[in-house]
Amino acid sequence: MTTTLNDLFEDDLDLPDPVAQQRYARLVGLDHVKARLAREAELIMQPDLLREWSLRAHGTVLPAVERLADRPPLIIFAGDVGTGKTTLAETFADAIARRHGIDVRVKRLSLRARGTGAVGEMTRLIGTAFDVVLDEARAVGSARPTILVIDEADALAQSREASQMHHEDRAGVNALIRGISQLATEAPGALVIMCTNRIGALDPAIRRRAAAEFDFARPDEAQRAALLQSLFEGITLSSEDLTLLVDLTGPNGRGYGHTYSDLVDRVLAASCMAAYPEHPITAELIAEQVRSCPPTPPFTTRS
Repeated sequence: MTTTLNDLFEDDLDLPDPVAQQRYARLVGLDHVKARLAREAELIMQPDLLREWSLRAHGTVLPAVERLADRPPLIIFAGDVGTGKTTLAETFADAIARRHGIDVRVKRLSLRARGTGAVGEMTRLIGTAFDVVLDEARAVGSARPTILVIDEADALAQSREASQMHHEDRAGVNALIRGISQLATEAPGALVIMCTNRIGALDPAIRRRAAAEFDFARPDEAQRAALLQSLFEGITLSSEDLTLLVDLTGPNGRGYGHTYSDLVDRVLAASCMAAYPEHPITAELIAEQVRSCPPTPPFTTRS
């Protein structure tokens, strides 16, 4: 089956958007990542802001600012499954859009861009996808920044140093590098976010081009406490209850605890279903569901 242009992207997300705003707000415990990401991404998506700051602070546009303006528009999110990478990639720009009163379009590359394995197909599809992003970004410039989210990026950008790598895959990585370079020179305001569970599998040339890398880990005790309080707002949890739940969702001899998605998508849902329709949600009921919903095992990294 031939992959067509319509297959290359999931539905676009146009920001600001109230649903995106809610999804972003629910990423509890990632404030340090959110703050740094906002600065990094904002200056790529709105390059004139850095020049305006330099003029205000120094009376001129510093050479350092000019060099920063030439950074490749690429940010990498790396970390374990269920740690919020994809949700943050799709929603973080909502806050930037609201702060600056602009619109932002998020385009999500489909894994179908890998193609069916036919010779030259993946290279063509990746090139076509970047052409679409380039055309849109050129048309609107930094007035409406464009973000391209590439989830499971290691499937498209696997290291060309791998001995078992097929020639077609190597050509696809070359096409990715060309596309990112074109965005840097021809589409101010465009940004690529790559998400991966296997940072070591990414091609070194891709990683060298990243303006920033963000590491995502499973929530620690403080983050689990904040997330549990947020998820079960309105339910009375004593400090002893919260301590127990934080402990139950931790490593407990496994070497890994619950992920954000484990708590949001499984424990929360299981607690509501267990209580419905006749009983209230209690700390004891939540603890039972935690015990019956073990954490997702870590993704096994392979070279």
